[in-house]
Amino acid sequence: MVRQKVTIINPTGLHLRPAGIFCNTAVRYDSKIIFYYGEESFANAKSVLSVLGACVKKGDEIEFVCEGPDEEEALKAMVDAVESGLGE
Repeated sequence: MVRQKVTIINPTGLHLRPAGIFCNTAVRYDSKIIFYYGEESFANAKSVLSVLGACVKKGDEIEFVCEGPDEEEALKAMVDAVESGLGE
């Protein structure tokens, strides 16, 4: 299991379009990918509804947790996607 914190930088947070990019990145990997936000809340990074339900906004810090056969690659891809602004 690997984990890393990252700050959401895109101006509108994880609304529908960036959430779609976020999830499309996650589903490319076999590993389980979740992220923690707020006080002990977590969401499935492969589910658009779960990501949208997290109501993550610009400046919020989330922590990815990846577990599985390609966890290192999955974590790097997710962090890179967020740090690149998720298409915005």
